[in-house]
Amino acid sequence: MRGERAVRGPVARFARREWGPLFGTVRAGLVARKWRAVPMTLAAVCLTALFQLVQNQDWGYQPVQDIGSVRAEDPLWLALLRTPLSLFVPALDLPVWGALAQVLLVFGIAEICLGRWRTLAVAFLATLSGTLYARVGIALGPDGPLGPLGLPAADARVVDTGPSAAVVGLAVYVCWRYRAWWTGGAVVVAMVVEVIVKPNLAGKEHLAAIAGVLVLIAIQAGRERGRGQGQGQGQGQGRGRGRGEGESRAEGEGRGEGQGRGEGQDGGSEPRPGTRSWKPPITS
Repeated sequence: MRGERAVRGPVARFARREWGPLFGTVRAGLVARKWRAVPMTLAAVCLTALFQLVQNQDWGYQPVQDIGSVRAEDPLWLALLRTPLSLFVPALDLPVWGALAQVLLVFGIAEICLGRWRTLAVAFLATLSGTLYARVGIALGPDGPLGPLGLPAADARVVDTGPSAAVVGLAVYVCWRYRAWWTGGAVVVAMVVEVIVKPNLAGKEHLAAIAGVLVLIAIQAGRERGRGQGQGQGQGQGRGRGRGEGESRAEGEGRGEGQGRGEGQDGGSEPRPGTRSWKPPITS
């Protein structure tokens, strides 16, 4: 029992430190609003399920490809136009329940912790980073300056859809925002191991999505640091002005008290001749 308690103590402290703020925020949101806390997530799950159902029909495969399928060989303007919807089109070679679970869990946590629009913005940034990386990687090739992160020309015809890049990017961003450093590091390490074990387009796009989100994090951290320094300087100047005003008031009060004491001493002097209070000296 003592051994279990000794182990449970550090584990519990680590869990509270790592996931406590995140868990508290998610729990409070769900308790207060229940399913109304994640309307965007529920809509994304339904849209993903709808695309999966339609694209597996003989009549629905091509329409889904026309509005949500992205390939590196497509014109850039067309790929950018299709990228938002490509996030919700499940990959045909992967089980759809995996995509639905990813969207429900990660998008739901992000929507509660970050808000609806920031969640969508980070998700689209991560997806767009992977889409643009595919073009750069194919253009440079496997023997180019990117080294092993370069892509063969055959990858230009690979269909690039699904929420996985957005899920990875959101996970890293939420971990940074809530200081879950070990969890965020584990996500990054898992994606690196994925590329080492299976160096395909999807795995490398996950790394590109992480890189895009890390750039966003660096920009936001720099802005927050600058804002914090500005507030600290403003507070210091305010304290300096308050200290100066206090010293001025103290000096003024000191001068006033000195004058009052001088007047009191003058009032205590002997009456001068000619005044009512003056009395002639008594002589014997």
